[in-house]
Amino acid sequence: MTKGINELQPARLEQALSARGLTKGQLASLVDVAASTVTKWCKGDQAPEAETFERLASALNVRTEWLTRPMLQPVSAPLFRSNASALKAARAKLEARTEWAQEIAVLLSAHVDYPKVNLPQRNFQDPEQINDTDIEAAAEECRKLWQLGNGPIHDLALAAESAGIIVVREETEISAIEGLSSWSPLLGNPIVLLSADKANAFRSRFDLAHEIGHLVLHKHIPRADERDRYNQMEKQAHRFAGALLLPAETFATEVRVPPNLDNLLILKQRWGTSVAAMMMRLHALGLLSDDEKLVLFKRRSARWGSKAEPGDDKWKPEVPRLLRRTVELLINEGVLPTEGIPRYLGFSPGDVEKLCGLRDNYFSTPAEVVELATLRATRTPTQPVQQLNGERAAVVSIFRK
Repeated sequence: MTKGINELQPARLEQALSARGLTKGQLASLVDVAASTVTKWCKGDQAPEAETFERLASALNVRTEWLTRPMLQPVSAPLFRSNASALKAARAKLEARTEWAQEIAVLLSAHVDYPKVNLPQRNFQDPEQINDTDIEAAAEECRKLWQLGNGPIHDLALAAESAGIIVVREETEISAIEGLSSWSPLLGNPIVLLSADKANAFRSRFDLAHEIGHLVLHKHIPRADERDRYNQMEKQAHRFAGALLLPAETFATEVRVPPNLDNLLILKQRWGTSVAAMMMRLHALGLLSDDEKLVLFKRRSARWGSKAEPGDDKWKPEVPRLLRRTVELLINEGVLPTEGIPRYLGFSPGDVEKLCGLRDNYFSTPAEVVELATLRATRTPTQPVQQLNGERAAVVSIFRK
């Protein structure tokens, strides 16, 4: 390796390229070096000079020090809530963003206790082992574990985060991928990243329920590359989502048979689930035949088109709270200064705001932190004290155990 900033971690550079959706050639133009030079940096064959290193960090919008940190253990291979047309680069971008969410959560976990994971335990090794009865039972057990009863779920994101799932929702500019899920080996918690691009609360809730299905049913099954296997796992996660949001025992009793679009529109606002999802659920429960489902979908398309439905704007998308409350708690307790958090994490303020669900310009114009009634921060004499940039920082609890 030639002389330069030898501490540069090539894997960090590769990860940042993916997270920004940049090619090596595009980065080379931004830094004003040859494309071959960036390739050598990524391989570890060459190191940038100090001035070039500053330009490199600036082009990637990360701190120079972050590029020298050892890489964390990666999350498990994500299961994508995606269309078949999703590009490899798009998947790599969202996988890198998930890695960044894990890194933020890991660094913040030095000072808080996240909720313990509370999900049904399944040990399926192959999707062929999973049948419809298994899926219905897993969704029912999930509701029992989360004490949701058999009625509509008021806030699925809150329920998921209370069960130890780290949820991130941000605009990705990738319309073909609506979400992904993976497990963090460092935290022991699952991470779900949802796309906020379509701003549809009903679709977002279903996407989250779908990812929860992957976490429960497919935790021990490798990511599928073959189309048939992938489609099978997607159908299983779809069935789980429908069963979780629309439990058979109660939902079926509220549907007028044969169902029509107007009646389903009324139920849409009660259950927080799209008409299309309810139609699929009724078909899964045997209350709609194949022909009846086809006819109803044709009527839906003729009246409303293939995507939007009436009443889509009556629900606001559910907002993740866990990472946002963690940041607010650490500031409120005096564990970390507001302006010091992005520096501590190594990311730009904008990336921290997006991944943690904070408002825009949170770190440049911070508002007074108001502690919510459901957030109980405790500090006891027996809790360890950790060092942060030479300052003593107490470990605090973010949620009740």
